[in-house]
Amino acid sequence: MVESESAEVPSIYAVLIKSPRLLPANHPPALTARLLNRATLARQMLLAREPANVLDAVTRLAGLQAQAPRPPFVGLWTRLAGFSRDDLLSQLSARRVVRVTAMRGTLHLMTAADYVALRGALQPALTRGMESALRGRTDALDVPALHAFARRFFAAAPATFDSLRSALRQHDPNADERAMAYAIRTSLPLVQVPTGARWGFPASADFALADAWLGTAVATDGTADLLVRRYLAAFGPATPADAQVWSGLPALREIFETLRPTLITFRDAHSRELFDLPDAPRPSDDSPAPVRFLPEFDNLVLSHADRTRVVADADRSRIVSKNLQVRATFLVDGVVAGTWKIERKKRTAALVVEPFRRLSRTSTAELEVEADRLLGFTDDDAEVRDVHVARPE
Repeated sequence: MVESESAEVPSIYAVLIKSPRLLPANHPPALTARLLNRATLARQMLLAREPANVLDAVTRLAGLQAQAPRPPFVGLWTRLAGFSRDDLLSQLSARRVVRVTAMRGTLHLMTAADYVALRGALQPALTRGMESALRGRTDALDVPALHAFARRFFAAAPATFDSLRSALRQHDPNADERAMAYAIRTSLPLVQVPTGARWGFPASADFALADAWLGTAVATDGTADLLVRRYLAAFGPATPADAQVWSGLPALREIFETLRPTLITFRDAHSRELFDLPDAPRPSDDSPAPVRFLPEFDNLVLSHADRTRVVADADRSRIVSKNLQVRATFLVDGVVAGTWKIERKKRTAALVVEPFRRLSRTSTAELEVEADRLLGFTDDDAEVRDVHVARPE
């Protein structure tokens, strides 16, 4: 499914498709955890592999977290019919999809159109994250001067942050170059430069100025109205607290109140008010949800304050480590049921499935089939591929 060179970046407003199985018009305003689960899965393209192109998918998903190069490829493979690596690589090369610092101050893949439209609204979260990480070290920083230095540095040629820190040390041997580089990373719009690497980027990628890379100015200020609507399109129904967790922005209640006349509201099982877009898909609770493998850091498991719609509270610590690494997971009936990893030894690739609890024979068989397909995507160069479903502890 390689897209043509003439493919256009989708409108940032055209982000929804209707589910074929919507709740009846007289549905009650209270939503169970299972109804929330199905609504979120529909928007995250996990009820069925969909025949969407890469740009439409990345737009609808409101980006894919990309702390490492490979996970977004797996995330799209598990959601799109006929997806190949080249489908995404071609969009990265054409500068229609970018790898950038975005929500929660983490690396994401976003469409270029979304990055330009949403980057300004995210700046308060990035500034807050910088101040939290650097603490008192920000007092001595002259951010406008750092911007001027970084613009000159990256205008000469794309470069890694190791090179930037080295240049900062040479410019001022007494400077705190790590704090300075972090301030640049969180306040100056930059993009990572794709290469011919298998998953698009090397371990230490070059950065370039976003406005030069995209040929348009990228603002660092703006309101969060559109950001909230895009969040609801991808993860609703949800609370302001949920949107805050996803974006890293504080105090979004005021934005939700401003948007209230254009939204629909529900209550969850705990009587919390949930907001949503009126025409967003809300499938019935008997909509089937096939087994699915999610990559490390997938936004499905990170984008709500209350994540019980997709992962039990008791299991959260099993997927997010103390150093904030997020393990690859798999879904059974729409809920996280365990983790997985690929072990590679020379020409042999083994996918190890680690369930949290005992699985039914049917679910195990479905996981084995899906795992073999996943290995065929991630390790197509392996001469031997094996799937092992471990016994739960």
